[in-house]
Amino acid sequence: MHGKFICHKDFSLLKPIDVFHKEHEKKSLTKIDEKYKNRHILFRKKFALDSFKTAVINITADDYFKLYINGKFVMQGPPPSYPNAYLYMQKDVSEYLSCGENVIAVHTYYQGLINRVWVSGDLRESFWCELLVDGKKQVSSEESWKCSDHTAYSACGVFGYDTGFAERYDGRAKEVGFEKIDYNDEAWQNASVYENADYKLEKSPIKPLDVYYVKPNDVRKNGNAYFIDFGREYAGQLYVRAKGNSGEEIVLRYGEELTDENKVRYNLRCNCKYEERWILSGGDDELNQFDYKAFRYAEIVVPDGAVITDIKMLVRHYPFEKKAVYRSINADLDKVLRLCEDTVHFGTQEVFVDCPTREKGQYLGDAFISGRAQAILNGDATLLKKAIVDFCNSAFISQGIMAVSTSSFMQEIADYSLLFAPLVLWVYRFDGDKEFLNHVYPYVKGAFEYFCKYENESGLLEGITEKWNLVDWPENLRDGYDFPLTNPIGKGVHNVINAFWIGFLKSFDEISEILGFTTANKAETAEKSYIEAFFDKNIELFCDSEKRTHSAIHSNVLPLYFGIKKDDDTFIKNAIGLIEKKKLTSMGVYMSYFALSALKKKDEYEKAVTLATDEKAWLNMIAQGGTSTFEAWGKEQKWNTSLFHPWAVAPLIVFSEFDLL
Repeated sequence: MHGKFICHKDFSLLKPIDVFHKEHEKKSLTKIDEKYKNRHILFRKKFALDSFKTAVINITADDYFKLYINGKFVMQGPPPSYPNAYLYMQKDVSEYLSCGENVIAVHTYYQGLINRVWVSGDLRESFWCELLVDGKKQVSSEESWKCSDHTAYSACGVFGYDTGFAERYDGRAKEVGFEKIDYNDEAWQNASVYENADYKLEKSPIKPLDVYYVKPNDVRKNGNAYFIDFGREYAGQLYVRAKGNSGEEIVLRYGEELTDENKVRYNLRCNCKYEERWILSGGDDELNQFDYKAFRYAEIVVPDGAVITDIKMLVRHYPFEKKAVYRSINADLDKVLRLCEDTVHFGTQEVFVDCPTREKGQYLGDAFISGRAQAILNGDATLLKKAIVDFCNSAFISQGIMAVSTSSFMQEIADYSLLFAPLVLWVYRFDGDKEFLNHVYPYVKGAFEYFCKYENESGLLEGITEKWNLVDWPENLRDGYDFPLTNPIGKGVHNVINAFWIGFLKSFDEISEILGFTTANKAETAEKSYIEAFFDKNIELFCDSEKRTHSAIHSNVLPLYFGIKKDDDTFIKNAIGLIEKKKLTSMGVYMSYFALSALKKKDEYEKAVTLATDEKAWLNMIAQGGTSTFEAWGKEQKWNTSLFHPWAVAPLIVFSEFDLL
């Protein structure tokens, strides 16, 4: 491969900071200077072409890029990734080039925050590309490229959980229009080589995002404020044209919902304040935001005399082509399925984000739901397999797999790691790709070996102190689960983590058998010990801990789902009855998948439909104005509820033909 990792001169000699560690490991991270944060850095290269047939570009940046060729937007990326498996994008760009002079212009962004979005806060700011014309190198990244800060961008706040910077966009900046072929970059400095680049490049297996404009459903002007409703919540950026006096400031506000006064609620429930600024140049200005948000409503407050035109939203999501067909049961279930489908359609990015607002992070537990739903809807597991590899690549931090990848925020959740083997097995059952199964097997085995360290003498897991024992989320939807879920966890054995362990062991054995490897043969012993520890013969149900003082719905949904006591008709009847009685709203939306799927496994399809169409479950999200699934069953169930949370799309799996676990 050709090309060097180039950067702004400010970063050229900096040594990368090691931001990786186990969650509970005491590690003092070097704080980076503010001047290295929120850097919008531009690169340009002019070149001439004679006649040609095909042209392909390979390109990546840390943290992110937007690529323009001859003034036209081409694509953006890359998917978040670790330096030891850093992804580059490949695209045929023949249609963007012409004979004669051409310009490649790239807007890169280095955020510099420790969060769930990217591996950032590590001082790795860089850009790399190579352009191959008719199979031969035409251009590659090196010191002759022109480089400049994009001074139009500055921060006017930080969104909750350090997810990103609120943007102030100054239309007066001299770099506005940098992507155009006739832009004069003579005053720019030459790029520098990033001397400490330690990337191992790998080609991204996924397609670039779809990016397109959507017009609003409603625009109303009231005094100096424009109210905009796009009809549903999307992920993307606001696009507006405006005319006003140079230096005048426009206020931009965004929201998922309206206040009681029918104004845009820009202080989102999920702890993000969506308010930004736009400074006019005095000419015909275009708002050109870089980062994305999720919103339905917008409010634009303009100074006297300013004129707003051409309001649109630049929507972004992973390419979506629906292949799945759902058999209609009733109108309410159709509404639920459509809500879930739209959530996957518009919420999926280069990763399976838990939400496109508050964290923008890829959690393994979330991907277990939304990733499978996306694969089913599109008939293609490519993005899900890429997510699985992302989690495999986190094993250098913890053999037991991180809860969130690929990012510089370290979080570990045992429940999620124990879903790794079942997820890998599901993908194999979905598309039969044995080569992929063989590729990820060492990481499944590594996770198995990791959790074996926490086995007690009876074969149950105890004291997994390096990781959360989540059970369910939010905390008030654990149905009174009677075990202290401290972080780290205390002494003793409890039900849910061991139900997941048995599910992991069964999946690991099946994967081993498929590949011709020796099985672990631990599931039977663990299941026997699980029954002895948690099953209460007086009530014929499982309890939360070995003390047997309480029987939460979670403690019975999971054994029903994983086939524990599968021949005990009394337990099965009691567990189904418990689910019917307590309903899905006694658990979180995450756990609802296991409940609905368990009912389906036991041929209780109609009961699953009844629960899924309960007016307090997904229909309540719709009744509360949701166009995407929520993080909880209602807006008030969690103090920082996200109203665009794809982990709540379980019906897409359960009511399809591909619920394969």
